[in-house]
Amino acid sequence: MRSKVSKRVSWVGGLRNMKRVKRENILVIADTHIPFEHRNYLGFCRETYNKHHCNRVVHSGDLVDNCAINYYEKDPDGKGPEEEMSEADKHLVEWFKAFPKLLLCIGNHDMLVDRKAKSAGLPKRTFKKYRDIWDLPRSWREAWSWELDDVLFKHGTNFSGKNCHIAAAYDSRQSTVIGHVHSVAGVSWSANDKDCIFGMAVGCGIDRKKYAFNYGLDSKAKPILGCGIVSNNGSNAQFIPMDLGKKVIYMDF
Repeated sequence: MRSKVSKRVSWVGGLRNMKRVKRENILVIADTHIPFEHRNYLGFCRETYNKHHCNRVVHSGDLVDNCAINYYEKDPDGKGPEEEMSEADKHLVEWFKAFPKLLLCIGNHDMLVDRKAKSAGLPKRTFKKYRDIWDLPRSWREAWSWELDDVLFKHGTNFSGKNCHIAAAYDSRQSTVIGHVHSVAGVSWSANDKDCIFGMAVGCGIDRKKYAFNYGLDSKAKPILGCGIVSNNGSNAQFIPMDLGKKVIYMDF
């Protein structure tokens, strides 16, 4: 799949001949790993979008899981590649309807098809484009990263640990939003004499009880379900935990 450069987007509107910048609120959907997303996560994202008056949507990456073709031991009772992809297709239709326009960051699980093809020794000319595999709408655009209102959005594949989000911001020296690390969520800030930036981790939207996530059964740190909001034209960020009706509202026990 061809890589794409980061996109920087700004909006300028007019009101009675007075130029002003349109206020932009961005919903950041966390890693979904379709078809293994939490059954209520789509509804939660739609509700958050409306509640916070969002007008843009970014997905942090790992839209799909590709569990059947990963490099780990396979669950003998799990779905095969074709069955998993067919199930993912059904789920994706609902996401396409809910969010007709979306900017997708490519995640490491999204790239598993390309990695498998390379492992098999196939040249690029034999690859099918990511958007064609999943029949993405034309109004959905995919890239390694996106830049909106001076905020960088990317999957965060090379970052880990509880400080992954602010480490990503340090790395780019600009406000940065990542997914990838399912057990980390929240916002951290850093200031110096020149600027004040934030790093936000948006957790995930998975159902950790699914067999695709059995690798994390013994992990002390569990997935945190939620999404992110970048508001006031990139000047503020907030993690929104998903209420699962438990004493600890952001964990699915």
